[in-house]
Amino acid sequence: MSATAKIDYKRELHALYTASARPAMLDVPELAFLQIDGRGDPNTAPQFAEAIQALYAIAYTAKFALKRAPEGIDYGVMPLEGLYRAEDPSVFAAGEKSSWEWTLMIMQPDEVTAEVFRDARAHAQESKRVDAIARVRLERFAEGPSAQTMHVGPYSEEGPTIERLHAFIAEHGCRPVGAHHEIYLSDPRRCAPERMKTILRQPVARAD
Repeated sequence: MSATAKIDYKRELHALYTASARPAMLDVPELAFLQIDGRGDPNTAPQFAEAIQALYAIAYTAKFALKRAPEGIDYGVMPLEGLYRAEDPSVFAAGEKSSWEWTLMIMQPDEVTAEVFRDARAHAQESKRVDAIARVRLERFAEGPSAQTMHVGPYSEEGPTIERLHAFIAEHGCRPVGAHHEIYLSDPRRCAPERMKTILRQPVARAD
């Protein structure tokens, strides 16, 4: 494929990167992601911002390396995503963030092999000198059966949307399992808080 033919993975993976206000069920396949772990309130923990910087540094380095390759491809870097865990899932609706454990990630095309990733991480670490770059890994991740919905508005007002999502899950005879998942479709630096779009996703299992 010509490097000038830019691939839109959000379009190719349409069901995974769009949602409506009405919750829906879907089956999420295995995909590759850059990932980095941390703990604490995303709004106040310094390592959260550093983790984002590290992910994007590697994601863009890998993208441009593939674009320059002889049989290279060009594609848009995918949105930032976050997996959030807590012993009590009710803290997500309540907005109690200090006890959250999180994994931030960015989806990668299959062309980002282990070798491409290692080279990109090394180059990013040399140019950016961000300590968190060393903690980024490339892993495959599959959620399977999940429910998701769109939240429009500030992150601080996600509670009612999460409650509706969990009610939808219960109505369908399921229960939440695994990590609460958020996909950030808007850049908070450029978008008014009331217009920001975030996909909220929750893996599920049958309640019985």
